Amino acid sequence: QPVVSLPASTPVSEAALRFSAERRRHFIVVNSSETLIGIVSQTDVVLNQGLEPYLRLREVESAMRKRVLALEGLTRLAQAARSMHLAECDAVIVKCEDGELGILTERDLVRFVAEHPGDRPIETLASRPLLTVNQCDTLIAARDLLMSHRVRHLGVLDEAGEVVGLLGFRDMLAGAEHLYLEDLRKALEQRDRALAQSRESRQLAERIIDSSLEGIIIADSRSRIEFVNRAFTHMTGYTAEEVIGKTPSLLSSGRHDAEFYRQMWEVLRRDGYWRGEVWNRRKSGELYLEMLTITAITDDTGAVSHYAALFSDITHLRENEEHIRKLAYYDALTGLPNRRLLEDRLELAIRHAHRNQSRLAVIFIDLDHFKQVNDTLGHAFGDELLVMMAERLQVSLREDDTLARLGGDEFLVLLPGLEEIDEVTRIARRLIEVVCAPCVIEGQEFRLGCSLGISLYPDDATTANTLVHNADMAMYRAKQEGRNGYRLYRNEMNLHDDRQRALEQALRTSLNSHEGVQLLYQPIVESDSGRLHAAEALLRWHHPLLGAVSPADIVLLAEQAGLLEQLGDHVFEQVCAQLAAWWRAGKQPVPVNINLSARQFLQQDLAVRVAGRLKAHDLPPGLVGFEIGERVLLEQNQQTDAALKRLRRLGGEIALNDFGTGQVAIGYLQELPISTIKLEPHFVQRLDNGQRGSAALLAAVTGLAGELDLRVVAVGVESKAQRDILMRHGVKLLQGHLVGRPLPAGSFAETYLTEERRIMSSAN
Repeated sequence: QPVVSLPASTPVSEAALRFSAERRRHFIVVNSSETLIGIVSQTDVVLNQGLEPYLRLREVESAMRKRVLALEGLTRLAQAARSMHLAECDAVIVKCEDGELGILTERDLVRFVAEHPGDRPIETLASRPLLTVNQCDTLIAARDLLMSHRVRHLGVLDEAGEVVGLLGFRDMLAGAEHLYLEDLRKALEQRDRALAQSRESRQLAERIIDSSLEGIIIADSRSRIEFVNRAFTHMTGYTAEEVIGKTPSLLSSGRHDAEFYRQMWEVLRRDGYWRGEVWNRRKSGELYLEMLTITAITDDTGAVSHYAALFSDITHLRENEEHIRKLAYYDALTGLPNRRLLEDRLELAIRHAHRNQSRLAVIFIDLDHFKQVNDTLGHAFGDELLVMMAERLQVSLREDDTLARLGGDEFLVLLPGLEEIDEVTRIARRLIEVVCAPCVIEGQEFRLGCSLGISLYPDDATTANTLVHNADMAMYRAKQEGRNGYRLYRNEMNLHDDRQRALEQALRTSLNSHEGVQLLYQPIVESDSGRLHAAEALLRWHHPLLGAVSPADIVLLAEQAGLLEQLGDHVFEQVCAQLAAWWRAGKQPVPVNINLSARQFLQQDLAVRVAGRLKAHDLPPGLVGFEIGERVLLEQNQQTDAALKRLRRLGGEIALNDFGTGQVAIGYLQELPISTIKLEPHFVQRLDNGQRGSAALLAAVTGLAGELDLRVVAVGVESKAQRDILMRHGVKLLQGHLVGRPLPAGSFAETYLTEERRIMSSAN
C-alpha cells in the first residue's frame, strides 16, 4: 500500500475513524510544510483517546473477529500466505502437532521470509502458546493483556474453551473506538447546533450531552457553571445542583500553582482551546487525574460566550503505568530494588567513587538451605520468610546503602562511600546476625543461615558486572567452607570458576560426541525366587583428568550449564535403544527405571519426549519407569500432580526413591500417586547392626505399603543377614551388591537376561 500521511492538526477522533475505514495500522504525521514529524499507530489511539469507560462496558464478543482462519501446523509457509491472502486476514491460528495452539501474523510472514528463506511448516514459526481471553471478558481487560504481554492478537474462547474468534487493537478501533468516537462526535455536533438555537433546542442538546461517557462542563464567559452531565456527577461526586452557579475551582486539588493556571488561560485565550492533564479533587476528598479539554465558544461577533470542558478520569491508566514502571525496577514480592535498578545505582556509585577516589563494596547474600524450606513448608511459607529477611537486612544497613533482591534467595548489597575495609566486615557480621536470629512464622520457630561474598572497588574490579561476579564467587567459597559466614574475594577464586567452565565444556562435548557418558544397569530381583524384576539405569561419566564423576555431580553440572534437557534426552535414548537391542536379540528385557532430578520431573514435555523415544524404537508401553526423590514429591501441588499423571500414562513404574530419609511421613504415602517405594541404603544398613526401632519401622512401612498396594524395594542390600530380615518382614524386591552390581549393558544381558533369570543361587 502507498504511504499515507495525516496533518499534525488532525483530531485523534478523525484519525481513529480513518484507521477503521482504511484498514491501516499506521499513518505518517506531517506538519503544515509537509515535513515528517512522526508516526501514529492504532495502539496510540486505543491507549490515549480516553476509551477506558467505554472499554469497561463492552465485552470482547462485541468486537472480536468471528471469522477465524485456522491451519494445521504442518501447512507450508507459502500455502499459509496464500490462504491468508484469500481470506483477507492478518493472522491465522496454528494447530500444532502436539495439540498446542499458536498464532502466525502477516508481520511474522514478512520477517520469516526475510530472515529464513525457504518453505517451512508454519508450526516452527508460530508464536506459542496462543494467548487467550474469554468472550465474556471486558475489552479493557483484553487491552491490558495485550499491553502487558506486548502482543497484537488474542484468541477468544467461548464457555466451552473453544477458540471462536480473534481480537486485536484494530478490532477495538473498528468496534469500540469507531462507535464511541462516532457517537461522541455526533453528540458534540448536535450540541453545537442546539446551542445556536432556541431554549427548546438547548434542552435537547443537554439531553444529548448528558448521555456522553466523558464528563462535560458548560460555563459562561465568567466561568460560572451552567450545565454538567451525568458523567460529571459520576466522576466527581457532585450533583448539578451543587455546582451550578459556581466555578470549576471547587474541584481544585491544590497540586497546581497559580503559574500553571495562568499559562492555561493564556493558551485558551490565544488558541481558543487548551488540552492537558489536571489533578482535581472529588467531593469525597479523593484526588484523581483527568485528561481535560477546554474549548472557548464564541458568538456571532467573535466574543467568548461560553466555555465547554470535556474530561475523562485517567487515574487508573496512570496507576497502571506507575505499576508497570515499578515492576520494571522493583521486586514484586519484597518491594526491594531488582537487579536492573541495582545495576543502575552501582554504575552511578562507581562513577562517583572514581571521581572522589573512594571505595565501595558489593556484598552477595545467599540464604543457606532456603530451598529445603520451600520444599518442605511450601512456597507461600518461603515467600513470607523472604519478606521477613528483606526487612531485617534493610534495617541493618546505612541510609545510603542499597539492598536489592536478585531472585530466589539471593540478595545484593551496595555499600558506597567506604572509609575502611573493616567497615564492610562489620556490616557483613551484622547481616549474618540478623539472618540467624530465630524466625517465627505461623507459630513455627526455626533458624536460617546465610553465606556472604564481598568484592571491593577498585581493589577487586572496576566494572559493575565484574564486581557482582566476584562477590558471587566469594559467596560460593563461603558456602564451601562451612556456610553461615562471609569471604572477601581473592583472585585465586577465578581458578575454581575456570575449572567449573572446563567441566561444563567437557560434559557438553561428551554429550555431543556420545562418548564418556555411559549407563550401567543394576538388577532388582524378587527376594523369594531370585527372578529378575527390573533394572535401574545408573549414570556414569569418566573425565579424562578428574576421573569418575558422581551422578549427583553430573546432574548438578548439567543444570548449571543448561544441559539438563540434553542429558535427559541422552539417557532416554540410550535406555530405549538398549531395550530395543535386547528385544531384537530375543533377550526379553525387563523394565528399566530412570532417575529424575527435580527440574527434569517438572518439565512439561518430559512424558512426550519419553513416549517419542519408545515409539521411535517400537517398544511397548511400560518398559521405562521413573524414580523420583522424596524432596520432589514432598510438596504435593497441582504442578507435581500433573507431572505424575503425565508419567503414569506411559504405563511404567513410578517409584519414590530414598524413602527413609525422614522427609516424608509414612501416612503421607497414601496421598502420592506412586506404585513403588525404595528404602534408602542407610535404612537397610540399620537393620544389620540392630539399631533400636529399625525392625519396627520396617514392619510399619511394609504393612502400610501392603494396605496401599505399593511395592517395596530394599536398596543397598549387601549381606545375607539384611536379606533375611527384609524377607521376614515381607520385602519382596531387593537391590544391592549382594544380588548384583551395576554392569555395562553387554555384561548385564549375559549375566541376567537368561531363560531362568535366577541370580541369587550363589547368595543362597
